Amino acid sequence: MGRRMFGGGEGEWDPSWRGWWDEDPPFHVPVFVLSHRPRAPLSMEGGTSFTFVEGVEAAHELARAAAGDARVAVAGGAATVNQFLAAGLLDELTLHIVAVVLGAGERLFDGAGRPELELVATIASPAVTHVTYRLVRAA
Repeated sequence: MGRRMFGGGEGEWDPSWRGWWDEDPPFHVPVFVLSHRPRAPLSMEGGTSFTFVEGVEAAHELARAAAGDARVAVAGGAATVNQFLAAGLLDELTLHIVAVVLGAGERLFDGAGRPELELVATIASPAVTHVTYRLVRAA
């Protein structure tokens, strides 16, 4: 998970910040938060724990170890996704598209090369469209 998704603002950590969620976040698994600033791990109800890690490779390694045979999900915005894409650590990419004009932001795929994507699924509703792609690897 990217630091901005976990929240708490930029710069030094506010030690009282425990995320956007109540004491029982929806994850119920270990979560590894990308951050350049150290912070002690945070344990929550329901089996969710937040460990703060520098670098996508370290986060991926810890997540794989924690997941065992289960899948690992990456959650975050363009900066987080671009880092995982550039490191070649994603197999699938799900985009959640909402018709909201923000006016600014980071661009998806900047610095991540030009990944070849194969459409896997599309789920549409009046509020949001979810599009899943498989990243095609060179043989």
